Amino acid sequence: MNRKQNLLIIIVSLCLLLGSWGCGKDGPSETVPGTAGPTKEEESSAGSRDSTPRVLVPEASGVTVYENDLAAIDASNLSEGYVMARYKGTVSKVKLQIQTPSGVTYTYTMRDGYEAFPLTDGDGSYKVTVWEQRPATGDYLNILSQTVEAVIDNEFSPYLYPNQYVNFTPDCETVALGERLSEGAADDLDVVARIYDYVTEHISYDYDKAETVQSGYVPDVDQVLEAGQGICFDYAAVMATMLRSQRIPTRMEIGYAGEVYHAWISTHIEELGWVNGIIEFDGSRWKLMDPTFAANSSEKDLKDFIGDGGNYQTKYVY
Repeated sequence: MNRKQNLLIIIVSLCLLLGSWGCGKDGPSETVPGTAGPTKEEESSAGSRDSTPRVLVPEASGVTVYENDLAAIDASNLSEGYVMARYKGTVSKVKLQIQTPSGVTYTYTMRDGYEAFPLTDGDGSYKVTVWEQRPATGDYLNILSQTVEAVIDNEFSPYLYPNQYVNFTPDCETVALGERLSEGAADDLDVVARIYDYVTEHISYDYDKAETVQSGYVPDVDQVLEAGQGICFDYAAVMATMLRSQRIPTRMEIGYAGEVYHAWISTHIEELGWVNGIIEFDGSRWKLMDPTFAANSSEKDLKDFIGDGGNYQTKYVY
């Protein structure tokens, strides 16, 4: 059987979703809790892809910094596709906004210390603004604003580095699990299959959390993995963490699935380009990869809802 046939089998089997999902013939060579270990035949046919994680660490290098007594914007690494920012004051509610070259405005809730924020609109001018809430009125005051010019060396960098929404470090358990799942994989497609399969089988949807989650929530991927429950944001962050640390560029996309605000992911595979989904395969690309719906819907319900992709409207990319 040639490589093209193998690739087609991987993709078609992936599209079967919950009815017949498994790690495939090339299962993990190290047993992961909740999964079956490989047979001797599987071990002998395992691929040779290097599963060693590569975790890029964003830095506030201090080379190009715009700051005052209340906030700081470190633009030293624009070429890597991110900007760092921190708040130095004492007010509890602080926002950071990034206006992209195409005019889309991203709004984040700032926390302690420097945090990384991705530049996902390619080269161009980004306006970065820090807003501090006035407790007496609830209004927000602009305390620091700077326009920066980004020329990004590698178009995939924003989708390989961690950031506030897809936040991980080299010692994260989620990164370690991604390595174990990827060990012995034949190629990046095989890695995507294994990780997607694990997430959809081992994380259940947390309906209580969905009803009570507060504005400004960001996932803690290790906590989600340990709990085995999460909302769509959590599913996407966990999977993006494992794939990015396996050197596979992965976008977290947020927008509307029908009338519901939702999160999903897309990945870049060298042979296929950006893979925008996993439900259908038309011979050259997947459509609408979405681990939340896959874990909590039947195959028929998924396909009926997703159709040709018209139910999904992307607003933000992280």
